[in-house]
Amino acid sequence: MSGLKVLVVGASIAGPTTAYWLAKAGAKVTVIERFSALRSGGQAVDIRTAGVSVMRKMSGMEAQVRAKSAQEEGVSFVREDGRPYGTIRPTGNPDQQSLISEYEIFRGDLAKVLYDLTKDHENINYIFGEQIASMQHSETDDGPITVEFANGSATSEYDLVVACDGATSRTRAMGLGCGVRDHIVPTNSWAAYFSIKQDLLQGSRIGQGCSAVGGRFIAVGSDPAGFSRIMLMALHPRKQHDATLPFRQASSEGDHALKKYVAQHYQGVGWRSDFVLQEMMDSEDFYASEIVQVKIPSLYKGRFVLVGDAGYAAGPTGGGTSLALTGAYMLAGEIGKHSGDLAAGLRGFEQQMRPIIKEMQKIPPLISTIMAPQTAWGIWIRNYAFAFIAWTGIAEFLQRYLGAAFASTDSFPLPDYDWVA
Repeated sequence: MSGLKVLVVGASIAGPTTAYWLAKAGAKVTVIERFSALRSGGQAVDIRTAGVSVMRKMSGMEAQVRAKSAQEEGVSFVREDGRPYGTIRPTGNPDQQSLISEYEIFRGDLAKVLYDLTKDHENINYIFGEQIASMQHSETDDGPITVEFANGSATSEYDLVVACDGATSRTRAMGLGCGVRDHIVPTNSWAAYFSIKQDLLQGSRIGQGCSAVGGRFIAVGSDPAGFSRIMLMALHPRKQHDATLPFRQASSEGDHALKKYVAQHYQGVGWRSDFVLQEMMDSEDFYASEIVQVKIPSLYKGRFVLVGDAGYAAGPTGGGTSLALTGAYMLAGEIGKHSGDLAAGLRGFEQQMRPIIKEMQKIPPLISTIMAPQTAWGIWIRNYAFAFIAWTGIAEFLQRYLGAAFASTDSFPLPDYDWVA
């Protein structure tokens, strides 16, 4: 595939990883990102299972991820006065992780690690502040795609266009000829993330979480820089159709309207909520999104293919980052394996990824019960069950029921590929 001309859309996690592996397979890659620079901040993400295997194949990445680790030493569910019900800690084994990942890193930091690994490669070029205006498929599936850009880049033909721009991918809509929300499967939940200057944990590296009725959850984590990271997660009953519609409507009106909606939804929650919500209104790194899964009948169409959340968002399973890393590796590997036959490479990518996606997208029934019970009775049961699990040390045994993201690294063996660079 030497000389294959590829356009990658999105420069968060899936995009730079895809560029890394495609360049190793001999492709010339352009990565565009609609924002003017890398986005910092965001929630903590975990690298698990097959994602760990991919990371270890990327020279220097594991050391950089450890250096930028969120450094959480455990997690506790707490009472309103801050007293913990118990604490669950990492296993210390990166190949068999607990609820607390050995490779927990803030999304913005991971994006920076991946960008730094790729920015100086002679066959990778980044263009920030650019996006696709239109995309024209060839009349035959084996022809190039013509891309017109919105912000000044010259119209060009590409042998392959890769959408890596998230669950609500605009590129997916253009490439597949569908609506932005087509293929999105709601989970009736959303989350907001932001930081505040105060160290609410007073130097502790044990994150704290507290639940309130109505599926409302607040988590406070530490940051190595000395401030606090906040997550607000809202889970609605699955039977409530369009439960996230008010959230989406507020989101369409901008951050100020969305902050007001979040504050109203969390009114009267207790614990640290009043202070946290007040600080949220002035937060400069506020970010919120609906938690969804993406399920599409095929990961590619002609010379257009999807990697990461754009093609198979995992939702609340904890496997999204690992799926993004794995998809990037598999795509480049299969294209290189079928050098000279791009269609066969894309078919191989689909065949390799489907079983992993199927497992990683399974939402265990306990997830919503653990994170955000709907009733006071449900919260009471969850808290004392957590206390028992933490006290007895059986978390490692029970996590097998929390889904594929908590499996061992060797549960998802990766094929080996030959690379030309």
